[in-house]
Amino acid sequence: MKKIIIIGSGGSGKSTFGRQLHERTGIKVSHLDALFWKPNWVAVPRDEQIEVQRQLMEQPEWILDGNYGGTLGMRLDAADTVIFLDLPRTVCAYRVIKRNLKYRNRTRPDMGEGCIEQFSWQFLKWVWQYPKERRPGVLRQLDEVRHEKNVVILSSKRDVQTFLDQL
Repeated sequence: MKKIIIIGSGGSGKSTFGRQLHERTGIKVSHLDALFWKPNWVAVPRDEQIEVQRQLMEQPEWILDGNYGGTLGMRLDAADTVIFLDLPRTVCAYRVIKRNLKYRNRTRPDMGEGCIEQFSWQFLKWVWQYPKERRPGVLRQLDEVRHEKNVVILSSKRDVQTFLDQL
């Protein structure tokens, strides 16, 4: 477990899990949200996202947290371990709202500088619809790489804690 990607719905705990994994393994974690958003929520162009990820993945070990479906394939190819935080949508939605209140009018530690936390019905809707709209495609991609990668699916807060405790 040297090249790790963490994926899951918004609010599933990817960034927190990434930091905890770093604390236990010493492997540097990179939060893709912090790399791919410029101030005022201006997205980094896709070609730049690809180049940043290529550079990160050239390192002998890494943890990358974030979805970015358009570049997930390249991360899946390079990773030896895929961790899918597959938590219930109610937990994810609650965490998104809680996070919004906690960091309201400030930038979260795992976000790009100058990206002030704001409530978004559109994002909350995306989180709520994730199990139906995105999850099936993610599971298909994981099934395709399961024979050559260490695929870990964690479906509850208890699963997450047990996994971390066993490291």
